Amino acid sequence: MPIWKFALAGALTGAANGFFGGGGGSILVPLLVGMCGLERRKAFATSVAVIFPLCLLSAGTYLWRGSLDWMAAAPYLLGGAIGGWLGGKFFKGVRLPWLTRGFALLLILGGVRCLLF
Repeated sequence: MPIWKFALAGALTGAANGFFGGGGGSILVPLLVGMCGLERRKAFATSVAVIFPLCLLSAGTYLWRGSLDWMAAAPYLLGGAIGGWLGGKFFKGVRLPWLTRGFALLLILGGVRCLLF
């Protein structure tokens, strides 16, 4: 697989993450599957590994510009750490069709919420 496809997927993901303050993983999984040819389960797991440093970079940028509210973020960090651990623990036990449907539903709900609010 040409490395430039993975680099392009990373660049698009990083741009979305930095521009919107998150959400890069929602475009990374389809890019890894469609453009890079990765198997879906590996694409989900790879997305998590890629998003972590991108989120750190985006958070650092927002912190540097004075736009980060640590007190508002703290409860989400704790909850996210617990949820991430639980999600990773049960990841292999979820059948791929349900994993894909859950991801699609999450994208749809997020999109509808963004359009309405």
